Amino acid sequence: MNELTPRAVILGLVLSIVMGAANVYVGLYAGMTVSASIPAAVMAMLMFRLLFRHSSILEVNQVQTCASAGESLAAGIIFTMPALILIGHWQTFDYWIVTLVAFSGGLLGILFMIPMRRVFVVDNDDLPYPEGVACAAVLEAGDTDHGDNREAISLVAGGLLGGMLKISAGFLGLILGTLESAREIGGRIFYFGGDLSPMLVAVGFIVRLNVAVLIFIGGVLAWLIGIPLYGDATLGGDPVEDAYRIWSSQIRYVGVGAMVVGGISSLFSVRQGLLSAIQELRNGLRQPSHPDERARDIPTKLIVPLGGACVIILAGINYWFTGAIGITLLATVVMVIMGFFFTAVASYIVGLVGNSNSPVSGMTITVVLIAGGMLWLFNYSGAQAMVATLGIAAIVCCVACTAGDVCNDLKTGSLVGAAPFRQQMMQIGGVAVASLVMAPVLTLLHENTPGGIGGKNLPAPQASLFANLAKGFSGEAELPWIMIGIGAVIGILILVIDLILQKTETPYRAHLMPIAVGMYLPFGLSTPILIGGLIAHFYSRGVAPSQQDRVLHRGVLFSSGVIAGEALTAVGLAAFAAIGITSLELGFSTQLIQIASMVAAIAVIGCFLRFTKPL
Repeated sequence: MNELTPRAVILGLVLSIVMGAANVYVGLYAGMTVSASIPAAVMAMLMFRLLFRHSSILEVNQVQTCASAGESLAAGIIFTMPALILIGHWQTFDYWIVTLVAFSGGLLGILFMIPMRRVFVVDNDDLPYPEGVACAAVLEAGDTDHGDNREAISLVAGGLLGGMLKISAGFLGLILGTLESAREIGGRIFYFGGDLSPMLVAVGFIVRLNVAVLIFIGGVLAWLIGIPLYGDATLGGDPVEDAYRIWSSQIRYVGVGAMVVGGISSLFSVRQGLLSAIQELRNGLRQPSHPDERARDIPTKLIVPLGGACVIILAGINYWFTGAIGITLLATVVMVIMGFFFTAVASYIVGLVGNSNSPVSGMTITVVLIAGGMLWLFNYSGAQAMVATLGIAAIVCCVACTAGDVCNDLKTGSLVGAAPFRQQMMQIGGVAVASLVMAPVLTLLHENTPGGIGGKNLPAPQASLFANLAKGFSGEAELPWIMIGIGAVIGILILVIDLILQKTETPYRAHLMPIAVGMYLPFGLSTPILIGGLIAHFYSRGVAPSQQDRVLHRGVLFSSGVIAGEALTAVGLAAFAAIGITSLELGFSTQLIQIASMVAAIAVIGCFLRFTKPL
């Protein structure tokens, strides 16, 4: 059966660039990304069907393997590298540094994951791999069911909806970006709102109701409970702006504390897997490669020199950041050790709850705290310590994101009979091409979006948090440790609740990371995500879990089109702004724009109900 064909390689590399560019915007705007494996799989099946009529399931699997590498690398970069802008170390993104960080960090994640494949994919029957199994089911369904033109219509309709709404809000000014309101009552702020972004509804549809509800619960805890309880003696301005100020300076750090607990808990969960992976590496150096293609990985004798080259590149980047040998050596050692640890953590959690639900933010926050603490113990402070901390975080985040994606794809491959070493080669190719577009897309969005990265249009919540944490550890700013402590206590309570739910064998869980993510995202983002989750539940209720992916197949395709359409339109608008074409305000009254925004919100929900309905 055909597998690594020229058309599969070319399409995979192209989709890796597209998915990478789109997810740069998605992550900066929404603070989270969704796994590209299933969307890339359905796009690949559709394109092969339209262009070639015949394709093998293994070819499509290789395409989604390569394409998802772009998405995972985007998450690793956007959560960390913009923090260098936010602390003032960079005025614009350095192309070669961003590219080398992306490529070497992504490659290191792939190389670290290879000796863990047997530990977490082959020999582990306890991990369900929900997204890996779902992607395999989609591939198998597409291999036997050749579909019809309605699938193509769903994908195109989704792209048009996402693009039209983005143009209407970001270029023509016909609708608002967010419908929100706040009131001050007795010195306390009460806020509610929702973004008019079909992309966020699509994200909610893809991650399903359980995760969407958990994100919304986090938003409720922070915005509807935390902000009113906190109060503030300095209120008196615009209530909406006051709500954002209290959240950004205090309440969102409750989510940070919860994430730290989640990161530590994850490390504890994979302690045995780490030891097994080290043993696998040692065995690989002593034994020849497996003769069976379907059980063979990239050989350990190649992994070691490639990994060594990555470490040398990263040490050079650390030296470029800091200009001192001592802190470079310390940062490089911490980076490699933490990268290996969190490769195991990411692989385990992807196997447990899926790639979309992987708590990369929590892992990276834990890395920031550990790295900042280590540098503080060795008396490093100021700008040097800040950039070293963020450099460590950037690499480990790329490693963890890519490793989790590799693990998910290798599980899918094992179910459909793919050759592991070929998938690993495609992952490396996807990381290589996606790394080339990270800096240009970041620069376009930062320089041509009102407020830039960190502003209201591109809040980049993770990067903002990491910048503030780095400032706190380097002595440049004070951190609200009381809020972080409260978040840690809440995180422990949520872990206990989740343990109780797990023992009752209920299909619903209280995963800590989605709740923590909801705490430090603007509340307007969690509302449409919940709506998307509710629509997915509406169409899949009463359906056996094993059949839900097939029932929601059309909706996933439509949602993928929406995400790609809105994200790529945003990148296109930024490109137009770079050549002087910024916006075309039509001068409608505020009241008319508000009415149009409400109509648009209803229309978006109507489109989702129409185009996600099972065929």
